[in-house]
Amino acid sequence: MTLDEAQLLAAVERSPEAAGRHDRQAWVGLFTGDGRVEDPVGSAPHVGHAALGRFFDTFIAGRDIVFHRDLDIVCDRTVIRDMTLAIAMGPQVRMAVPAVLRYDLREDDDELKIASLQAHWELPPMLLQFLGNGLAALPAGFALNRALLTNLGVGGLLGFLRGLRRPGPRQREALVEALTALSVGDELGIRRSLGTARLSVDLDELRTRCYGASWAKVIAAGQSVTATVHAADRRMVVIADFAGRAAIERLQVFG
Repeated sequence: MTLDEAQLLAAVERSPEAAGRHDRQAWVGLFTGDGRVEDPVGSAPHVGHAALGRFFDTFIAGRDIVFHRDLDIVCDRTVIRDMTLAIAMGPQVRMAVPAVLRYDLREDDDELKIASLQAHWELPPMLLQFLGNGLAALPAGFALNRALLTNLGVGGLLGFLRGLRRPGPRQREALVEALTALSVGDELGIRRSLGTARLSVDLDELRTRCYGASWAKVIAAGQSVTATVHAADRRMVVIADFAGRAAIERLQVFG
């Protein structure tokens, strides 16, 4: 099947639509049988329709989530969405969570479905926002903990809390240093920052794309740091993967 950008975006858009309707069956059905959700990146993944149903019951059914999209990027059969999640966990408990969502799609029984969804957002700042709601957050917090334990068990709760792990300042700075070197054409800095990294695009093309660029919205989750990059004629999202050290192991560029 030959797919165009509009078809890929339409397949992805069905996910927030189903979540907004709180339509469990429709949302789970958007995924392949071995579909995988990692939300946030770094937490334990939920794999398969049964697990995705429990994820829905825990994190989607009891709250209203609005997806404020800023940028959509289509690359092969991957869709990157740069956005802010507006999450209402009750009349007085509301949060705005900067996020980058990665959808990987594939054909399943002649239908385009989501094989993987990775949500890059930072759990510690979200928890601080949540606690900032004061006493109003207590009922919502108890409800979420009850849903976690009921639907996912103690193992699921611990798996979710794995999302607290994220790259530290050294890893964030490593990505910033690489982007800075690329933006000004600093060849020594580029080699120092990316010398051992696996790149999703040719290095010469990366230099061209990023020259003169600026960046914002740096998100650290799991073993990855993402950034939204603004160049003269394009906007991109980059994802830098780390393996427990400061050096970038892989740099993926979308856009």
